[in-house]
Amino acid sequence: MLIAPHTPEMPRALQHLLQREPSDAPTALPRRSFLKLAGASGLALGAFPHLATAQGSAASGLKPTEQPSAFVQIAPNGEITVTLNRLEFGQGVETGLPMILAEELDADWSLVRSRHGTNDAAYVDPRFGIHLTGGSNSIQHSYTQYRELGARARAMLLSAAAARWNVDVASLRTKAGQVLGPHGRKAGYGELAQAAMALPVPDKIALKDPKDFRIIGHPTSRIDARAKSSGRQDFGIDVRLPGQLTAVVARPPVFGGKLASVDESAARAVQGVKAVLRVPLGSGGEGVAVVADGYWPAKQGRDALKLQWNTDGVEKVDSTRQLAQYRQLAQQSGAVALDADMAPLAQAPQRIEAEFIFPYLAHAPMEPLNCTVQLGDQQAEIWSGTQFPGVDGMAAARVLALKPEQVKVHVQMAGGGFGRRGNPTSDFVVLACEVAKAARTAGLAVPIRTLWSREDDVQGGFYRPMHLHRARIGFDKQGNVLAWDHVLVGQSIVGGTMFDSMVKNGVDSTATEGMRAPYPIPMRLTVHHPKLNVPVLWWRSVGSTHTAYVKETLIDDIARATQQDPVAYRLRLFGAHNLRHSAALQLAVDKSGYGKRKLPAGRAWGVAVHESFETVVAYVVEASLKNGQPVLHKATAGVHCNLAINPRSIEAQIQGAAIMGLSMCLPGGAITLKDGVVEQSNFGDFAVPRITDAPAFAVHIVPSADAPTGMGEPGLPPLAPAFANALALLTGKPLRELPFQRA
Repeated sequence: MLIAPHTPEMPRALQHLLQREPSDAPTALPRRSFLKLAGASGLALGAFPHLATAQGSAASGLKPTEQPSAFVQIAPNGEITVTLNRLEFGQGVETGLPMILAEELDADWSLVRSRHGTNDAAYVDPRFGIHLTGGSNSIQHSYTQYRELGARARAMLLSAAAARWNVDVASLRTKAGQVLGPHGRKAGYGELAQAAMALPVPDKIALKDPKDFRIIGHPTSRIDARAKSSGRQDFGIDVRLPGQLTAVVARPPVFGGKLASVDESAARAVQGVKAVLRVPLGSGGEGVAVVADGYWPAKQGRDALKLQWNTDGVEKVDSTRQLAQYRQLAQQSGAVALDADMAPLAQAPQRIEAEFIFPYLAHAPMEPLNCTVQLGDQQAEIWSGTQFPGVDGMAAARVLALKPEQVKVHVQMAGGGFGRRGNPTSDFVVLACEVAKAARTAGLAVPIRTLWSREDDVQGGFYRPMHLHRARIGFDKQGNVLAWDHVLVGQSIVGGTMFDSMVKNGVDSTATEGMRAPYPIPMRLTVHHPKLNVPVLWWRSVGSTHTAYVKETLIDDIARATQQDPVAYRLRLFGAHNLRHSAALQLAVDKSGYGKRKLPAGRAWGVAVHESFETVVAYVVEASLKNGQPVLHKATAGVHCNLAINPRSIEAQIQGAAIMGLSMCLPGGAITLKDGVVEQSNFGDFAVPRITDAPAFAVHIVPSADAPTGMGEPGLPPLAPAFANALALLTGKPLRELPFQRA
């Protein structure tokens, strides 16, 4: 991965919604006090943010998110532990956020560690005021926050050293975890932490000039790399508490189904099974939890259950019938998202009409869903890798008839999620609480870990919605679009959830994001959101998973129809108002050798560029067909994400997102239903790319000192259309359906 020479310069709708009414903390979460962190391993730099008296009156004007005490712990040996206000589930924030704080703290990076936070008010997103990992906003929203936290902690350490040596603080400086003073004096941060803890937290601090950064911007190995590569990393699934039992849940074959009868005798006979419990599921359904002293006996017990299900009155979605329904809806205009004059369409010199089909997709993270719940007297503790710890804590409180402040959520490392662990309904946490509550009623007053198998999640989880697009485009011989009439059909993700207000005039803005910009296109976009008995949720890069594909393949179609180079055509459309798009695309073109290097016989170039979460990613790919199967050989990425905190993490994120984008293309990458039952169950029939499918990658970053933009998701949307555009050159036929059909 290289950073190129200088070049000019969560769904966004969700961000706009939350930014309209920013708050300091979730209103339902009171500000709880915590004991000062102390112990053999070290002493926290201050107490938790609510103990303002321990830090002097200057701290009282700061928000919980602004106080170093909740985020920085310095041990006597100088080891620094940085607390994350986000979930680490592969995107690299466990390294990126500490890098930002350590930069301003002037820490010795070799002594920096990290840990997850909780649902405490200190760990909300500082812009949105809720606990949230999503929308690619972790670094983007906490960049300034973590810089200021590090700068405040550094100022307190300087003040402690000045008091110890009775010198002017202006005569001191810091370097690599030490305070340096006149006449060769020096003191490690570990020596000063206890005294610094008692000092007021400064309100105003000076931040470094980016030209002086010595940590930010340098390729840095991840803090968790050694543990993960050696198999020693603990995830949520690995939580072990004294007396803990494990539960698995039998679910109805159709969403919302109820139990008609239960014969649990064989299940109770399985050695290790402790209880068989009926529990409510989301959408009004019912399930049966088998609780045992481990996963295997719990699973064997579940397999031994004899269950009869009642699905009367429950809609049984069928993918074939659903597609016919969507096609019928697409023949008529829906709710208006974008409007423009369509009169020029009828007289346009050239026209394209196209239909696009996108299936349901499962998230299928490597670590299956899990949640451990320990109930006490008027309190509960939860251990889970969750993207929404505050929302989950409040949902748990409702289920358990507790107050929100009586529920503590311990965020755990997660093995992937892609949106599945950020569910507004808190489905997997609510289920775990229902199981724990039922187990306690049955006399099992112990921690209960509710564990999902991969089959449970693939067949009974939440999905990226199925979508159908219908486009009619009129353009002239120069490729100028005169009118673009577009209809989109797909379920709403946010309708009926806590984010329901994002549906405006019948349009869920998460479905339409990325549909037109940055191209100057007169577009009429209307939307249908049918309601079906299939639970849906955001999937990595949300609406851009389908809108980028539609837009970028159709842009290529217009370029081919008007005999224009697809790169030159895009650069002309970008004009002077989309310099970041131009920079990212030109960088990918230059580094790939596009237009200059001759490809081997049977290969073709493919190009696509898309902005999501304020980051622009362009791909130039090389692809071929082998025995009718699409093959992606190489992907060169140009990335404009403003300031690159850790270029190594950006490279990893682009590679991971691109592989996930590739998963949308390859045969077997679809979720289908027949008579209400999901037909796929595991990686054997819901295919994901194998190592043999992965292309060679080259990732290049446009340099910038501007505040960083999102990075977790933007690498996904343009991969599939770039791949499709290459295949269209080879076959002469545009690809309108994902996954690709055999040529």
